[in-house]
Amino acid sequence: MKNHINIVNADDAVKFVKSNQRIFIHGSAATPTALLYALAKRKHELKNVEVVSITTLGEMPLADKSCHGSFYLNSLFVSENIRSAINSDQGGYVPVFLSEIGRLFRKNILPIDVAFVHVSPPDQHGYCSLGTSVDVARPAVDTSRMVIAQINKQMPRTMGDGQIHVSKIDAAILVDEPLPEVNYSSKLHEADFMIGKYIAEMIDDRSTLQLGIGGIPDAVLKSLTNHKDLGIHTEMFSDGVIDLYETGVITNKYKVKHPGKIVTSFVIGTKKLYDCIHDNPAFSFHEAAYVNDTAVIRRNPKVISINSCVEIDLTGQVCADSIGSYQYSGVGGQMDFIRGAALSDDGKPIMALRATTNKGQSKIVPFLKQGAGVVTTRAHVHYVVTEYGVAYLYGKNLCQRAHELKKIAAPEHQEELDRAIFERFGNFIYPLG
Repeated sequence: MKNHINIVNADDAVKFVKSNQRIFIHGSAATPTALLYALAKRKHELKNVEVVSITTLGEMPLADKSCHGSFYLNSLFVSENIRSAINSDQGGYVPVFLSEIGRLFRKNILPIDVAFVHVSPPDQHGYCSLGTSVDVARPAVDTSRMVIAQINKQMPRTMGDGQIHVSKIDAAILVDEPLPEVNYSSKLHEADFMIGKYIAEMIDDRSTLQLGIGGIPDAVLKSLTNHKDLGIHTEMFSDGVIDLYETGVITNKYKVKHPGKIVTSFVIGTKKLYDCIHDNPAFSFHEAAYVNDTAVIRRNPKVISINSCVEIDLTGQVCADSIGSYQYSGVGGQMDFIRGAALSDDGKPIMALRATTNKGQSKIVPFLKQGAGVVTTRAHVHYVVTEYGVAYLYGKNLCQRAHELKKIAAPEHQEELDRAIFERFGNFIYPLG
């Protein structure tokens, strides 16, 4: 294998991209920003370049209106920086489970011509690391006809399945810049802490946790300081996990899969997190197809899956990726872990949400908005938690579910929900109370 890297400047690196090709963009904290800005400068000479990615951080120059016709963002998850483009004729959204995105690449359903990745410098054996984001970047690199790398001295080297030998890299640019940082704890709301306390009371010692993105998962973690021997098997995590790892609350001792290790597919957080995972064998990064495989998830006992949503209707249908027909985010791994936790011994799938939106509207609604996508079906929902309590829906009929959900809605909306329940179910009384 060759150990030589073709080092070029950014403008030369992006010359490998041709019109009518499909390119992959590495995501989250590994977004290769320098390559993206260089590629955007070619907007007047390129046509119909399809861009696929999951979440990306920072500005997305390819989504600028001036790039219309040059780049089409066919996104597998909608992040804030491309939301306007995706909801216009400049982009589109592919609804797909995070666990199955790699299959789109490997089965040539979405074959990749050029993969842009953001990696660590090579080690003494010639291996770079995909760093903070192995998730769907691994299958993209494995299947792409060409790989262009942004090699960054500040990208942490992570353990697991994210190693790429330099012989796989066709061209690379060198940068030395900090990764984008996100501090979810700085945005915590009082309601998040209430939800966190309710969920913490549901978590037994020796449980294995999966946490979604945002304030509520971090609030849960802040409420777990007195727990013992917790484990982590999750598609992603942020700084809250590091605090519990460093204080010994998270030990991973009782996991069946990868005991002693925190398993994930990507991370987003602050420099504290990035420094902690660097060259640290306690953290194991893997492709999302493995991490989010229900058969793998369920092997661990007491799996606690914590996810959030945009709204939930009175029967338990969960919309987590859109506001009506407006595409807001994506399917992600919610269903992968909801099902995995449900099948785990003593597992608990939990849907957590503030009872109201920032505008005071109820998130527990009689019917989902017209055009809303159902990410998690009502047959998969077990626990729903708001700042007003916990509703257990599993095994309950539609009318019972409606009454349980009404109890944890904001008090100012309960009368309205009562009317909706009566209009739909009448004065139905379940025979066994």
